[in-house]
Amino acid sequence: MLAQLSIRDIVLIDRLDLSFERGLSVLTGETGAGKSILLDSLSLALGGRGDGGLVRHGEDKGQVTAVFDVEGSHPLRELLRENSIDEDGESIIFRRVQSADGRTRAYVNDQPVSAQLLRQAGGMLVEIHGQHDDRALVDTEAHRTLLDAFAGLGDEAERVAGLHRMWKDAGREARALRAKVEAAQREADYIRTSVEELEKLSPVDGEEDELAERRAAMMKSERIAGDISEASDYLNGQGSPVPHIASLVRRLERKAAEAPGLLEDSVQALDLALNHLSEAQTLVETALRRTEFDPRELERVEERLFALRGAARKFSVPVTELPALAARMVADLADLDHGQERLAQLDLREKEAAAAFLAAARSLSAKRHNAGSALAGTVMAELPALKLDRARFMVEIDTVEGNAAATGIDRVEFHVQTNPGTRPGLITKVASGGELSRFLLALKVALADRGSAPTLVFDEIDTGVGGAVADAIGQRLKRLSARVQVLSVTHAPQVAARADTHLLISKGPSGDDKGRVATRVATMGDEDRREEIARMLAGASITEEARAAAGKLLAGEG
Repeated sequence: MLAQLSIRDIVLIDRLDLSFERGLSVLTGETGAGKSILLDSLSLALGGRGDGGLVRHGEDKGQVTAVFDVEGSHPLRELLRENSIDEDGESIIFRRVQSADGRTRAYVNDQPVSAQLLRQAGGMLVEIHGQHDDRALVDTEAHRTLLDAFAGLGDEAERVAGLHRMWKDAGREARALRAKVEAAQREADYIRTSVEELEKLSPVDGEEDELAERRAAMMKSERIAGDISEASDYLNGQGSPVPHIASLVRRLERKAAEAPGLLEDSVQALDLALNHLSEAQTLVETALRRTEFDPRELERVEERLFALRGAARKFSVPVTELPALAARMVADLADLDHGQERLAQLDLREKEAAAAFLAAARSLSAKRHNAGSALAGTVMAELPALKLDRARFMVEIDTVEGNAAATGIDRVEFHVQTNPGTRPGLITKVASGGELSRFLLALKVALADRGSAPTLVFDEIDTGVGGAVADAIGQRLKRLSARVQVLSVTHAPQVAARADTHLLISKGPSGDDKGRVATRVATMGDEDRREEIARMLAGASITEEARAAAGKLLAGEG
């Protein structure tokens, strides 16, 4: 239920904090005092359309905060969890900031949300109904939902919707396979030839890079092998300097004895050079052996590499995708070879799903037809007291199996006949604004706590009626408030007298230095209530007779 409403700088309201209780709360006050501003503010907090004109003159922005006490099992909590919004506390807080430039920001439990999510969440908590905003009746899609709620068919309707999804999913799967098989049949010869070619080629993941690296290494070896061979020939061939240096070392060693201290260093250096040359010979020979490869291997590598790249060009895919292409084509062949068998299985599953859906939809339809008569009778029982005793309320159910949908096979509409001899028709086309509101009230009473949000707001649905009709409206609002929280903006003293909480809306100087006016709301005690109801009965000049009549209304004697 709505527990608190805080408004800052919206139209005539500068600062207002209201607390609401369970039961029936009425809002009264003179025309122009600001009753509509309260409802516009609540609507804004629940995701209604924003407007920069709502911001109080002279301010940059306005703000509305609505606090709701929400049961732990309420579907709203699941919606908030699905959108990663914290909902652990007992209360859920809606907040909307309206800027004068027209922009708005929305929050739930102080987490930013879209206006769409705010509107969806708000619709689960509050319904606002007025003479020109009876959305529960204007939207014919809601008629079926209300009928299901009245009859307790919600679970069965969900089951029908689930069976409908299964049926449609089976159909989509069958159509997809059928299209795939038909495409494969059109290209059967090409696919078979391609599969044979790819199976013969047997491409392997990563093979292209490995072959390219091996080919590059062999070609590089081929280019440098000549230089290495020339180095080897120079070091080991007839022109090698090694024998000459060795002979020179031996001669100098013999001469060294004849001239002590003269040749020892030279001999040692030449001997070291011989050792290095010998090591160089070994290293060059090793390098030469490493450059050796079988030319036939290079030929095989190149042939394989060119074959892979040729296949890639032919099938217009990178070489790396050839293995996956081969797998897909094999699967296509399998679909072609086994497709008819699988299609028969899917077609059977689709037929079984359709039969299961249709059986459940027919059962639901039969219950809807029975419930339609019961709902019509329940609503009709409420109409005489609402000065609609000559009217008829009908639940028209058009059942067409060919128009099957997730909601079943029924189109449900509420029709009325406002006077004998007139043609019945869709309630929104036949009933006037005041009649529509009273039909809605009768419907809400019939539904009791089924098919309604936890908080119902009625905006002047008693306009244009008085006396017994207004009293009947008050009785029914009171009955509704035993099950859901009801807020009613009213001009009817008979309605106001039945309230559990009476809020008086007034307008006066704001007290600021700008000379502005402001809307104020006060919760009234017993004596103040009697005076306000007397004003509603008598007008500006309150008489003792009006006070006495107000006292009788409050005592339940009116």
